[in-house]
Amino acid sequence: QHARSGHREAPKSDNVYLKLLVKLYSFLARRTDAPFNKVILKSLFLSKINRPPVSVSRIARALGQKGASDKTIVVVGTVTDDNRLHEFPKATVAALRFT
Repeated sequence: QHARSGHREAPKSDNVYLKLLVKLYSFLARRTDAPFNKVILKSLFLSKINRPPVSVSRIARALGQKGASDKTIVVVGTVTDDNRLHEFPKATVAALRFT
């Protein structure tokens, strides 16, 4: 029987920009002690189906926490619009896609 490892070593996609992000975060995960870089690298390996979208209202709720307003919001996936939300606080958001 062939013994398989249960995790991905690289993304399946041929997207050039995704490969650049993987190259950057694999370097950061290897060279720094911060667990944030390892988490981002793992979620970059996920398939498109397993990468859930994040709504703008959820980001606004996260920005409501103490000390979160001056930080950069990083989403590995799609940020979707929420027409129930009328006001959005000023924030810096980095994501793979916006709809």
